[in-house]
Amino acid sequence: MKDKYKILLIISGGISAYKCLELIRVIKNDGNEVKTILTEGGANFVTPLSIAAISNEKVYQDIFSLNDESEMDHIQLSRESDVIVVAPASANIIARSANGICSDLATTVLLASNKPIIFAPAMNSHMWNNPATQRNIVLLKKDNINLIGPEPGDLACGEEGLGRMSEPDDIYEYILSILKNKKKKQTKSALVTAGPTYEPIDPVRFIGNRSSGKQGIAIANQLDNLGLNVTLVTGPTHQQISKNINTIRVNTAKEMYNACKDSLPVDVAVCAAAVSDWTVKSPNESKIKKNINHNPKINFSLAPDILDSISNAGNKRPKLVVGFAAETNNLISNAKKKLEDKNCDWIVANNVLDNPKIFGGDDNEVKFISKSCVEEWQKTSKDQIAVLLSKRILEEIS
Repeated sequence: MKDKYKILLIISGGISAYKCLELIRVIKNDGNEVKTILTEGGANFVTPLSIAAISNEKVYQDIFSLNDESEMDHIQLSRESDVIVVAPASANIIARSANGICSDLATTVLLASNKPIIFAPAMNSHMWNNPATQRNIVLLKKDNINLIGPEPGDLACGEEGLGRMSEPDDIYEYILSILKNKKKKQTKSALVTAGPTYEPIDPVRFIGNRSSGKQGIAIANQLDNLGLNVTLVTGPTHQQISKNINTIRVNTAKEMYNACKDSLPVDVAVCAAAVSDWTVKSPNESKIKKNINHNPKINFSLAPDILDSISNAGNKRPKLVVGFAAETNNLISNAKKKLEDKNCDWIVANNVLDNPKIFGGDDNEVKFISKSCVEEWQKTSKDQIAVLLSKRILEEIS
């Protein structure tokens, strides 16, 4: 028998609020119950009457309504629902929620909730990229809030950029993935690598790279959201990682190699880490002192090739192996060569010279390359890249 869910939808201020009427219809048509909270800002774009007509439910608005709060609706609504969805999630409600400000019914319900919460951001691209908004997004992630979108495209203000609310069908599919993961874990397992490796020169110096680990960790978090049992092997990073994930922290390429080898077999491996190709052959046991008359010589040796090792692991080889390629030129030809040389199934490639903000940034622009196709994915958030890739992974290994 198909599961039926109780979904609480918070509609905040933004032109994308009109899409919520379609979202309600999609949720209802699949046999679920949907209740709504309409914020003061949201009421400028859609009416309580139109929402009630589609949902066949009362529309909640005012925390100070005597009739409502005599029943403690801010508690009841958060307890009766299986999941709370904020769509569109404006910069305003993101800021208030991230900082624990409960100045209306919507934010009070969010603060009182003990259920999964999903935000679907929608705003002008400059508002989305503003450092204040991005700081608030980091806070929401630390509080285990799930996010879908925003998407790139034409915006209501006439500009173009990252800021469109995800489409109702995609939001509903994401809701289901969160709820199914909450109900039970799948038997499928995943290994994900993320971040840089640091190869020591001496006890205080190392050779590394600019990888922040954001993309790999976003993929690990999303695979966890979809219900996979995830092992994450990460180099030095400072990103928020789901508590459900078995996280192994390493520093060097050799340590990452050994951790990955010990984590096999798995159903899928996603090698998103920026692993050093070389390691210092004989790191100095003490700090190399500066000498203006002598430049130290550093001898290198090849670091272990993790992607190649996993792709050729015999009976322990995952059903699906995904590699990443950060290139500065000839992106597609170099990525195709890596796909063939390493014997992996997919490559996710990007040009770090054309997009210098990829390292450490929140957005990414990639080419998805398999043995049969090359797809260009529009520039979007690393979280959304993780959503797209994880969905395809689950379809492939199921």
